[in-house]
Amino acid sequence: MAESFGDLDPGIDARIDDVDNPADWTGFHRIEKAMWQDKTLDGMSPIADKLDADMVTLKSKVGGETYQTAQLANGAVELLNEVSTKKVTGEEDRYSHTDLWDFAANVDGARKCFELLKPALAAKDPDLAQRLEARFINVADKLSKHRQGDGYVDYSTVPEDQRRELADAVNALAEPLSRVAGLVV
Repeated sequence: MAESFGDLDPGIDARIDDVDNPADWTGFHRIEKAMWQDKTLDGMSPIADKLDADMVTLKSKVGGETYQTAQLANGAVELLNEVSTKKVTGEEDRYSHTDLWDFAANVDGARKCFELLKPALAAKDPDLAQRLEARFINVADKLSKHRQGDGYVDYSTVPEDQRRELADAVNALAEPLSRVAGLVV
């Protein structure tokens, strides 16, 4: 659904590889690079101001939209697919290695969509609703193994086999979740 908000998504969430001219790069990941790699926030005030303005605009647009059932169901699946195919690589937060925060946010977003659709799904296929509930719990349990204090461990310290275990749990959730749209629309 992020693409439906035009230039806000790339302005907020682009990686350096996503922009033609690095001088035009803005958003979270530009600030992330400044903090974690460059180790200075010099020159970041305009970037932070633009990010703040973009977030205000996004919040306003999101709050004013009406979402179709299929958008919610398919959006939930896309959030999970993004985790298991892109975020698992460590590319998401390549400077700060806070990727597990993004994993958790995507799973939380997918869960919120599921919760909104769960009553309709439970009426049509209660077994699938229960299976999805169990798989959300499984993914949360796998993520919780990487908790540290109020957050998560540095993703660069997560071994490849544990990254694959996370991706597999997310895939095991995404597959049955992909059937929800067809049942509740």
